[in-house]
Amino acid sequence: MKNCSDVTISLKLPNFVLHISNREYRMSEETKSLNFIEHIIEEDLRNGLEKEALRFRFPPEPNGYLHIGHTKAIGISFGLGEKYQAPVNLRFDDTNPAKEEQEYVDAIKRDIAWLGYQWANELYSSDYFQQLYDWAVALIKEGKAYVDSQSSEAMAIQKGSPTQPGVDGPYRNRSIEENLDLFQRMKAGEFPEGSHVLRAKIDMQHPNMLMRDPLMYRILKKAHHRTGNDWCIYPMYDWTHGESDYLEQISHSLCSLEFKPHRELYDWFKDQVYKYQPEALPMLPKQREFARLNLSYTIMSKRKLLKLVEKGIVTGWDDPRMPTISGLRRRGYTPDSIRQFIDKVGVAKRDNVIDVSLLEFCIREDLNKTAHRVMAVLDPVKLVITNYPEGKEEWLEAENNQEDDSAGSRKVPFSRELYVEKDDFKEEASSKFFRLTLGGEVRLKNAYIIKAERVVKDDKGNITEIHATYSEDTEKKVKGTLHWVSIKHAVKAEVREYDRLFVDEAPDSHTDKDFMEFINPESLKIIDAFVEPSLSEAKVGDRFQFQRLGYFNVDDDSTSEKLVFNKTVGLRDTWAKQAPKNDANQPTQKQQQTSNRPAIEQIKSYGKKYDRMKDAEREKAKSDIQELAKHVSYNDVEPLFGTAVKKAGTRIITMITLGVLLKNGLERNPEINDFIEKALEDKNDLLVAEAKAL
Repeated sequence: MKNCSDVTISLKLPNFVLHISNREYRMSEETKSLNFIEHIIEEDLRNGLEKEALRFRFPPEPNGYLHIGHTKAIGISFGLGEKYQAPVNLRFDDTNPAKEEQEYVDAIKRDIAWLGYQWANELYSSDYFQQLYDWAVALIKEGKAYVDSQSSEAMAIQKGSPTQPGVDGPYRNRSIEENLDLFQRMKAGEFPEGSHVLRAKIDMQHPNMLMRDPLMYRILKKAHHRTGNDWCIYPMYDWTHGESDYLEQISHSLCSLEFKPHRELYDWFKDQVYKYQPEALPMLPKQREFARLNLSYTIMSKRKLLKLVEKGIVTGWDDPRMPTISGLRRRGYTPDSIRQFIDKVGVAKRDNVIDVSLLEFCIREDLNKTAHRVMAVLDPVKLVITNYPEGKEEWLEAENNQEDDSAGSRKVPFSRELYVEKDDFKEEASSKFFRLTLGGEVRLKNAYIIKAERVVKDDKGNITEIHATYSEDTEKKVKGTLHWVSIKHAVKAEVREYDRLFVDEAPDSHTDKDFMEFINPESLKIIDAFVEPSLSEAKVGDRFQFQRLGYFNVDDDSTSEKLVFNKTVGLRDTWAKQAPKNDANQPTQKQQQTSNRPAIEQIKSYGKKYDRMKDAEREKAKSDIQELAKHVSYNDVEPLFGTAVKKAGTRIITMITLGVLLKNGLERNPEINDFIEKALEDKNDLLVAEAKAL
């Protein structure tokens, strides 16, 4: 036991990096506009904080797999590290051995590395167990912590409520000697779980309930994944979190909004331990909070995600329908698409819900640039080209990706008998059906133009074959183009067609229903498909566009004997078509959110004629813009500040959008102020009115 007047730092940090290379950080003219966290950091730097002292961390609890919600916190912390060339620690807050496993540690490290981030130090709160214990003893000696022997129910009653102050418990004024004795015996394992806890002695009447003598330690006789059975008392999160930040000399401790009420306690604990080693640990971390990432049609609770796994709704944490990073990776999402999504979401101070269609847009946009185009038929019907010689085959040139000149081309085999999609043929159809009909002509992708002549049906009237003739005149103009595969050369493959796991936009928001009631029964369809032979060499993780169908990747289950593909996302947002029409009294938010175009692009489309609209039309457009503005970031809007004076409509819709961002917590900066001031001097009354409103 260490004496209170001589508390030392029992800290072991392997390869701990406290200093970075002496490269001077320079703010570039081209640096994108700052979010509110960056404004805080810039202000701290102006007030004397050394750039070399900047240090950040990402502190996951190893009790589950990271999900899409975590990517925002990852992107913020590691993004700041990249921006300021500052170290970012990966620290596992491993204080609850009942729920933590090495499997989760390994998965978290794998996910962060896959996203393209590199941490400076891999650390664990368990590295600090001895130091935290020593500091707790020091607080007991100062009369600032005590052992409480009540039941959790009794303590909860005494704690009061947000409107009722708490009352002191019967053990609050135990002597320092008795508290030290009990705490040492708790550590020695003399007492059963639940018999005693250590509490900070602050104020049971405090307006913030978290300050009403919060728990610091509980007895938990569970083996820890790193320390084994060395400890049977474990520190609580609020005690561990801030002190770990302090020991690592984190400059800015960034967390989501639900921790804002905890900031006062974070600072209290930090202030108590600072006096023990102010020279060795001079930096007092600053906690600041940002809005967490909420996504429609998705749940983020680890407990609920675990239930999906345990109930067999999904095959595991990496099931491609799961919102986990490992699930998204297996489904075919790319690191760039997720980082682009996080960039578009931006950093805000108020919670909101981001439509999942934005995430889907980001992966479409990324794969459109990088994925090779191939042909696959998921629901085949046989097509026989009757005037093509039997036994003949050709290997035709096919472009791999028209978006990428360096992607080159490949050869695809063509023969007399092909597979095409059943939906691409109708015996009779309207003039709006541009695919194949009897007597109609279409182009076969990368091949010839064909004309359907007749069909063969089974005894139930189902079409089993389409007979067609082909023409070598490929310059002829036809409206439709079909994908196909040669039957002789086709490779059989299993295609797992995934869809959203829930049919409700907010499945866990209903007080009268369980989130499990909203499981989408059509979230997985397994299809026996045929693909072109070039895919026989595809490797696990390879991504492709199945032309006219969507983006797919090779699943982990795929082997050389059996190809397995996962559908990543369709070529367009099919859920937008399913959205119910709004009546005249309802806003058009759902329709707008489910568009496959980014919200900022939809907003910009109003700018061309906004100032020339009639009043009623303009009011509706403004309402639409304000809804769409909830799904854009400042980085989307800022480039519009430089719009030419003559484009008044674009400047007005920019001002409306900016108004929503400011209302939702965006902090003003010189660029915003300059944009508003110029608008106030404009001759356009509509623009001036919107500027005055800000």
